[in-house]
Formats: sequence, structure tokens, C-alpha cells
Amino acid sequence: MKKTVFVALAVSALLGACQYKSVAAPELSARDAEYIALVPKFDTHLPYLPYEIADPTGQPPGTIYIDTKEKFLYLVLPNKKAIRYGVATGEEAYGWTGEAVIQRKAEWPRWTPPAEMIKRWPHLKPVAGGLAGGPDNPLGARALYLYQGGKDTLYRIHGTNEPETIGRSASSGCIRMRNIDVIDLYNRVPAGAKVVVV
Repeated sequence: MKKTVFVALAVSALLGACQYKSVAAPELSARDAEYIALVPKFDTHLPYLPYEIADPTGQPPGTIYIDTKEKFLYLVLPNKKAIRYGVATGEEAYGWTGEAVIQRKAEWPRWTPPAEMIKRWPHLKPVAGGLAGGPDNPLGARALYLYQGGKDTLYRIHGTNEPETIGRSASSGCIRMRNIDVIDLYNRVPAGAKVVVV
């Protein structure tokens, strides 16, 4: 009996120490709900679901901090808290690090692949002129456009039509999020927010 009580107390203490708090899903517009229903479904591994945690970044509130090695994006909150989201990052050859600001935000954005991407992947030639926003668009539900010194870096924090890539190095340098998560982030951060990528 004593052993059972001790184990129960130990488990309770351990869970309390984790200090993870689930983040409620954002409210969706009718268009969001319709398009998201058309994107392939994938069960995201538990660590990559959004949680409110103790801030591990040391950055000021409002900062977006992306750990490309661990595949997490942190939105720093007041009171030494952060929301941690799972992400997919750039493959090694296409990854980048540095600081930027969100200059522009878009819902279900149009995607135009850069010329160097079409050169690497000729199968993209049919969409060289751009692809309208929607469930087949690789930018997904939202895009946050990253700028340095007033110039577009061509890197984005965006949704995805490939949710199975979350937690992996899979992009051409952009930061991919589940559509539901990028909608939540989009609703929480203003244009001008600082982004740190390490």
C-alpha cells in the first residue's frame, strides 16, 4: 500500500513539474474549416502539438523564436511563458538562421515558386505563374512573410498541405506549421514582430 501511494505521489509530482498546458484551437472561419477538411489528415506526434510552457528562450514577449534543430517554434508570452508549436524546417542545404521581422501577413496566400526552385524541381513549371490559395497550395492556411532590413528574405512561416512533415527537415528553408497552428500564431502576432531563427 505504501509503495502504491509513493508511486502515485511521484507520478503526480512529475506531471506537475512538466508545467505543460494545452493551447485551445483557434476559431475558424467557414473557409478555413472547408479548406482544412480537404488537406490530408495526419496524427501529429504528441511533442509537436502546441503547449504553453515555461519560456526556454530568454527573448522578450512577442518574439517568435525558432529552434531548427529541435523543430519547435516558440511564441514568447509575458510572465516567462511561451507557446511551443511543432514545425518542419529547411533541409540542411536550404536552412537558414538569423533575425527578421514579420513585414506582411496573408490568409490562404497565393504561392509563386522562385525561379531557383523551378530549376531544382522542373515538375513545378506548370505553377510557375503562381497557385491560388487553397488546400492544394503548399503555403497552407496562413503565411507570415519574413523581412531583413526592409527586404523580403523569401522565407516564410506558413501552413502546409503536407502535415506529415512536421518534426522533420523537409522544406526549402521556410518554417512549416500545421494549418490549425499557423492560424493560431497568425491571430496572436502583429506585423513587425521579431523572429529569431537558430
